[in-house]
This record gives sequence, C-alpha cells and structure tokens, in this order.
Amino acid sequence: MTTRAEEIGLTVDELAARAGVTVRTVRFYSTRGLLPPPEIGPRRVGRYGAEHLSRLALIEELQHQGLTLAAIERYLRRLPEDLSPHDLAIHRAVVSSWTPDEPEETTLRELERRAGRPLTEDDLDRLTAMGALTRPAADGPLHIDPGLLSLGLQLLDVPWPPDTLVAARTILLRHARATARELTRLFHDEANAPDVAAMKSLSAHMQPLVVQALVTAFQRSLKEELRELYEREGAPSAGRAAGTD
Repeated sequence: MTTRAEEIGLTVDELAARAGVTVRTVRFYSTRGLLPPPEIGPRRVGRYGAEHLSRLALIEELQHQGLTLAAIERYLRRLPEDLSPHDLAIHRAVVSSWTPDEPEETTLRELERRAGRPLTEDDLDRLTAMGALTRPAADGPLHIDPGLLSLGLQLLDVPWPPDTLVAARTILLRHARATARELTRLFHDEANAPDVAAMKSLSAHMQPLVVQALVTAFQRSLKEELRELYEREGAPSAGRAAGTD
C-alpha cells in the first residue's frame, strides 16, 4: 500500500511535525546514521517518506524503553536493510508491548497534525477500534495510546471495517498475553528465586533478542499461512498476484 508520505514526500519540517520531534532531532539522528538520507528533489530540497516516519517512531519507543543512544544504534544495525515502513511499525508495536504506556491527552487538531490530514468521524472510530484512541467525553480531550498511535494512523487507509479491527486486536492481545505469561515464568525460573529485581534485569537483557525473535517468527508464520491459503484455493502466489515475480 502506498502511503501519503510516499506519494508526496515530506520536508524536514513536515517530517518533524508528523513525528512529534524537532528538526534538530531529525538532523542529529541523520548524522548518527539512524535515519536513511532523504531523496533530493528540486532546488536541492530533501524529501522524506514513510520509512523515516516509521524509524523515528521506533527510535522514540526504544528510548521510552530506556535504551541508550548507543544501544538503539546497535538495535537498528541488526535490522535487515530492506524492511518496509510496515515492518518497522511491527517492530515498534512489539517493543511497546513490553511496558504499557500511560494514556496521553491530546486535541483533535494535534492528532490531525500527527496524521498529516483532517480526520473524519470514521477515522476516529477506526483509531478507537484499534485501541489507539479513547474519547471519554464528546467535547472533552482525546486520550491516545502512544504505543499504538503510529501504527493506527498507518492503518487508517486499510479497507477493513471497525469490527474486523476489533477482532484482529483481540486475537493479537490474547496471544501476546500468553507469550508474555510463558516468558515471565521462564525468567522467574532462570532467576532461581521470586526476586523481582533479578527478573527485571534478565528481562531488560533479553528484550532486544525476544522482540526480534517475535517479529521474525510472526512475519515468517504469516507468509506461510498466506502461501498455504493460496495453494488451498488454487490462487496465484502473493508475489505473482501483485506482479512482482
């Protein structure tokens, strides 16, 4: 799916506004190699796209988890170079699942600034269905989940009804909780004692490895499920159907 950012490109000021950071931060990350260089357009103006937005969101979440800049650099270097913006969004969503975010208050105007476009009532319903937004009162402030907002905004153009989004979210939460429960038991057994500090230390060291393992396993499993579905229904492969083979 082609995103709006990919279609028109963003200036560094627009990118910073969409990502909720300063222009100085964008340029600092670029000099450290955390962001790929922009495409240079007319008048030597750099244009940024969906990958830059997704990388900035991932960097923000890694910082929220307490990783230092050096640790973030190591984490990003381990990622495959050909990850799409959606792949990066999956990484961010998995990372954010380790620590629940506190809801943040915002306004419709600020939310539209982050989205880069006016939001319809249907858009707000979709964000609510995905758990990225809650509206306690009709004329009151909006509450957003920082860990889900970026992914939710990217999914606004996916032609699924809110009921389907709710069902998908329910499936993901159920399996994420089961995985977290088993890992917690594993960390508990490895610590050899009901020591919360020891478990937190082990969890912190394992986070990058577990996150990448979960993302890789999910992506490979999804591809396998889709391949088997195509074979059962006698349809062409996903790549051929899209004209990429």
